[in-house]
Amino acid sequence: MRYLKQTSRAAQRRAFTLLEILVVLAIIGLLVGLAVTKVGGVFSAKQEDIARLFVQASIKTPLTAYRIDMGDYPSTEEGLQALLTPPQNKGDHWRGPYLDVSGNKLPVDPWQEPYAYRYPGVKNKGGFDIYSNGPDKTEGTPDDIGNW
Repeated sequence: MRYLKQTSRAAQRRAFTLLEILVVLAIIGLLVGLAVTKVGGVFSAKQEDIARLFVQASIKTPLTAYRIDMGDYPSTEEGLQALLTPPQNKGDHWRGPYLDVSGNKLPVDPWQEPYAYRYPGVKNKGGFDIYSNGPDKTEGTPDDIGNW
């Protein structure tokens, strides 16, 4: 009998209590929560980099090719759609499409909003403005991402 009591006491000392298991699970939950929060910030920064790359580099080549063929950039009214389909009354020199996209749809920014385009530019005098309204999707705020 004495041997059984010692074994059960030893087994009790080696086993985790329910409270200890719950504390460990809570700590793991907190660590996972912190990790997910930090990863979200990394993705947000990368989305801004993608938008910046598009407005500062990727769209320049198609717009330059359009300008070479047509003599000028598309107007604000024609917009970036002029890179995919010939503008009215200007189809004779148009040699597009100038932008390689699937489904003949204009690219959208990482927040699923269309890129804004103006020619002549307001911020780039003598050139064009192309920009994303950024994560807040509101024009004229500090998070706007443009080619200026």
